[in-house]
Amino acid sequence: MSKQLKSLVTDALRARYEGIDRACVVDVSGLNVEDTIKLRRELTSRNIRLRVVKNSLARRAFAGGPLETLGNDLSGPCALVTGGDSAIDMAREMVRLAVEFPQLGLKQGILEGESSLVSVPDLAKLMGRTELLSELAGLLSSPGRSLAGCLSSPQSRIAGCLKAMADKSEE
Repeated sequence: MSKQLKSLVTDALRARYEGIDRACVVDVSGLNVEDTIKLRRELTSRNIRLRVVKNSLARRAFAGGPLETLGNDLSGPCALVTGGDSAIDMAREMVRLAVEFPQLGLKQGILEGESSLVSVPDLAKLMGRTELLSELAGLLSSPGRSLAGCLSSPQSRIAGCLKAMADKSEE
């Protein structure tokens, strides 16, 4: 490949992945054509894209960007998976599909705003934003609920006594 062609492909990759800060790397070399088509259709239906990349050109394109760490780790046959709602959802989907397509090799992934790589199965085990928010809400409301219970308990006893006295005076 000539230097001019490499430069054009690198620029195209840089433009395509500009602004993307989460991705996973998988190995699709073991899949046959039919399985690859099924895999791509399944991912496209979930708004996830899978693109085979040339490692050296991807390293150049990702240099200086949020995917630089991922680009430096590319080795062997690689396909870049991007899209979805979050990196965790994307990794969960890839783990689910690895059961259906056992030849699919799961490699590394990168989270939004992070510079370290995590294996795709480990990334899939992390809690997503929704789960973290619901757990946080539960933790924050627990002390408040306990305090409200402590404050309302004496009041309900006093109210019960006053009602009993009122009922007794009516008789």
